[in-house]
Amino acid sequence: MNEVQRMASDDGVPDNAARCPCGSGDLFGGCCGPLLVGAPAPTAERLMRSRFTAFSVKDAAYLLATWHPSTRPTEIDLDDDVVWRRLVIVDRTGGGPFDRDGEVEFEAFWQQDAERGSLRERSRFVREDRRWLYLDGQVG
Repeated sequence: MNEVQRMASDDGVPDNAARCPCGSGDLFGGCCGPLLVGAPAPTAERLMRSRFTAFSVKDAAYLLATWHPSTRPTEIDLDDDVVWRRLVIVDRTGGGPFDRDGEVEFEAFWQQDAERGSLRERSRFVREDRRWLYLDGQVG
C-alpha cells in the first residue's frame, strides 16, 4: 500500500504523543499511527485495534484498504455523529505473526448525542502477502 495522505489535518487525528484511541495504553505514534499511514499490522489484534482507531478518526480509506477484497464493500459511509469512545478486546484465537488466520472478539463503545451503546463482534482475519486483512465478523 502506498503511503497516501488519506485524512485532512483537521479530521481529529491524535497527536503522536497522545494516548492511542484503541485503548492499548500506548502513544498514538507508536501504536496505530504508523499503521494508518501504511505500516503492516503484526497481528490480527493490532489490525483490529487500528481499524477501531480508523473508525474513531473517520478514516474510511484505511478501513477499505485493510478489508479483504472478497468481502470488501465498494464504499463505507461513516456517521459523523457517532463518536467511538472505547475498545475492549474480549477474546482472540490465532492471529499471531506466523498464523494464516485469526479471530478477535471485541466490544466497541459509542456515543451519539445523549445516547450511548456498544457493538460486540467476533471478527475473522486472514494474513496474505504478510499483511493482515479483515475478512468479516459476526455481531452479537
